[in-house]
Amino acid sequence: MRLLFALLLTLTTTATAVAERRVALVIADDDYRLVRPLANPINDGEAMEASLKKLGFEVVLETNRDLRRMRRALDDFREDAKGADVALVYFSGHGVEISGDNRLLPIDADASSLDALQKTSLPLEEVRYTVAATARVGLIVLDACRSDPFSGSSSEGRGATSLAKDVADKVKPGLGRIGRAENILFAFSAAPGETAADGTGQNSPFTTALTKYLGTDGLEIRSVLTLVQQEVYDLSRGKQLPYVESGLPKLFFAAAAKEQLPERERLLLAMADVTPDMRGQVEQIASDADMPLAPLYGALIGSDTGNLSADSLNTRLREAADAFVKVRGEMKTLAADDPRVTELRRQAEEQLSLGAFDAAQAKLAEAANIDEVSRNALKVNFVDRTLSQAATVFLSAGAARADLNYAAAINGYEFVLALYGEAGQTSLSLEQADRQSRTLEELGTLYTTVGNVEAAGRAFSALLANLEQRSLQETDPSVKRDLAISHIKLANTRMAQGDLPTSLENYEAARDMLQDLTTSVPDKKDWLGDLAMANDKIGNVLATQGDVRAAAQAYQQSLSIKQQLADAEPGRADLLSDLTITYDEIGDLARTAGQLDGAQTALEESLRIRLALAENKPDDTRRQRAVSVSQTKIGDLLRERGDAAGALVAFNKSQAIAEDLARRDPNNTDLKRDLSIGYSKIGNAYSDQKDWPLALEAHQQALATARDLAAIDPGNTDWQRDLSVCLERVAEVLRVQGNASGALQNYQDSLSIADRLAKLDSANLNWQRDISITLQKIGYLETDRRHFEGSKAAFEASLAIAQKLAQSDPNNAIWQIDLARAYVAYAYVARDPKAALTTALNLTLELDRTGRLAPGDKFMIKHLRSLLAKSGARKK
Repeated sequence: MRLLFALLLTLTTTATAVAERRVALVIADDDYRLVRPLANPINDGEAMEASLKKLGFEVVLETNRDLRRMRRALDDFREDAKGADVALVYFSGHGVEISGDNRLLPIDADASSLDALQKTSLPLEEVRYTVAATARVGLIVLDACRSDPFSGSSSEGRGATSLAKDVADKVKPGLGRIGRAENILFAFSAAPGETAADGTGQNSPFTTALTKYLGTDGLEIRSVLTLVQQEVYDLSRGKQLPYVESGLPKLFFAAAAKEQLPERERLLLAMADVTPDMRGQVEQIASDADMPLAPLYGALIGSDTGNLSADSLNTRLREAADAFVKVRGEMKTLAADDPRVTELRRQAEEQLSLGAFDAAQAKLAEAANIDEVSRNALKVNFVDRTLSQAATVFLSAGAARADLNYAAAINGYEFVLALYGEAGQTSLSLEQADRQSRTLEELGTLYTTVGNVEAAGRAFSALLANLEQRSLQETDPSVKRDLAISHIKLANTRMAQGDLPTSLENYEAARDMLQDLTTSVPDKKDWLGDLAMANDKIGNVLATQGDVRAAAQAYQQSLSIKQQLADAEPGRADLLSDLTITYDEIGDLARTAGQLDGAQTALEESLRIRLALAENKPDDTRRQRAVSVSQTKIGDLLRERGDAAGALVAFNKSQAIAEDLARRDPNNTDLKRDLSIGYSKIGNAYSDQKDWPLALEAHQQALATARDLAAIDPGNTDWQRDLSVCLERVAEVLRVQGNASGALQNYQDSLSIADRLAKLDSANLNWQRDISITLQKIGYLETDRRHFEGSKAAFEASLAIAQKLAQSDPNNAIWQIDLARAYVAYAYVARDPKAALTTALNLTLELDRTGRLAPGDKFMIKHLRSLLAKSGARKK
């Protein structure tokens, strides 16, 4: 029986090729008398008649029938076609739902009242009964969910009769769900309760797609209708999605047949399997970019995105959308001397808009080949043809990037640069020079995306040299702005490689250029944002190098610019979010300098803004995560002020958000890291309260998560440092609980990681500090175990690092108190412990005198004086 149904429903052969009888009744109404007329139903009916006849159907076409003649047509069809194997009824015209009852409108439908409309419209049930009585298998295709027939006048000025207000709520344009009907398939041109477009051409979008795909080789009817659904959905940019209800036996098309379909059809079938949530995300991104849906679906389906977090996938799709918009613009505007090349580029643009990336690339390859053959055959045209080929390959690389095919895009852009090299720099027009610069920029960005930092640095270095040369020849200030941004991009790669001095030089060069540009071209608001970014970057480098005062100045300059931009456009969430980033940087830096009041002011302002943003958009995970980060920072500050209970409250608020976000997106490694850090923070607060069992439990949770992340990517220095810190946190609690061997093992594992990181970047002073602190902790543990040689070596090594750091920046309060602690530790093994303790006390007193001693560290003054008294020292 299944084989029989498969044969009946495979609409790919003519009547002479099969034995079953196929019959169809096509009804098309557009010349409505009392409701709004339509433009295309008669054209639709004629198109369907032609398509069905090619598939071996006996077709009866009825046009512009009133209710009486519609019913007669159904009766005649039922009588004449009785006993057929397959019966199909197609209706094109207005359709409505009245209190759950679907009705088709003949041309004499009267909408003056509910009773009149019910009496002058045809219940869909009568059509279903006719089909069921005619053949064993039935298809009812309704292009009837047209735009609202009661909404007003048409373009021809023919008015519609409106329903009375007291009954209008019972009548809805469009059709509702049917419910399963045995051996009948219903195909609607729009979803239940939705209306559909009449079309701006000769046919409606639904019938256009239906007649296009109805005869597709190798596909069973439901697969054909899937193609129709997704075609209409795509071309309407998500505004119209046809709907299918099937009571037919469950059938499957062969995989081989699906693979043989053209690229566009394969994409449409794959689009049907995308989840509703993902469909909504694609629609939003496409709407924001003002682009078709299919290219985004193509990038989504054709790329390895299965393991990406929701945020990462959103970023990747927006990257694809941006790349599509760029290459589409190039394709629309870029002309060639050879009309064949121009035409092939135009055809490639059409295929790209349909999401047919392979077809687009094939057209571009054909165009590039024309230039390749010509430039080799006719040396007189060598330069022109080379540059034309470079432009085509540039488009091809952009299409590959829109498909998220990074390898193909990189190869394409590298080839473009090679072609420009062959043509010679002096041969380039301004447009071609700009394209060369953009090729270098795209290449650097792509290399950064795939993790090849060294290659990215080469590309951005070449871009910088390119733009420096152009800035000497061109007067357009945008070129100088691009040059400034190229300094920032190059500096980012240098930062990733640990070259802080060089990155600082590039950031400062960018800042100086942008300051000049924003003064001479004050209307460029985006350039002010670039200037703020450059100051932030400078502050980050200076903070990492330990230059607190200079870093604070850079952050304040950034904050002033960002506040100016936010005040000018108070409704822009992105500008407010940018403000919070700088407030956080200022707060963190103030903590480093021991200025806790200033730190709290900055961090609380950041939290206030983030809470307001999250309240305005509670489903936005990024905004929720930002609140979590702020709560963590507030907790850290409260701990430093000695308020362990208050800190625990803040940490728990942060962790509740992090756990909720991680449950929603379990593959997001950033959220996993948040969880690990959060558990560690909670463990610290419990340690402050000397609740050791709860502290150990929290720290072990943090360590387990950190181990998972470090195993995923051993090259991620942030995750490796997290693991090092988590190992120490566990060790500290084990030491307090008397488990010396367990504590030592964790400390040694942590030191191994810290030492490896410090060797990667000797300029990163924070990593040097990590070694000093870990060595100090090992020294104390060895003292507990009475292994004095080990404790002496550890304390001396720790002190040497602390001295170096403190001397490098006397204004860094954290490094000064670190040095005081290092002297206290060294006193345990020093030949002159009194001298070591005295130095520690003097350092602490100086910090207290200048207001830079954190409240949590004030106990050290009394403690050090006590130690000195016990050692017999006298204060002078």
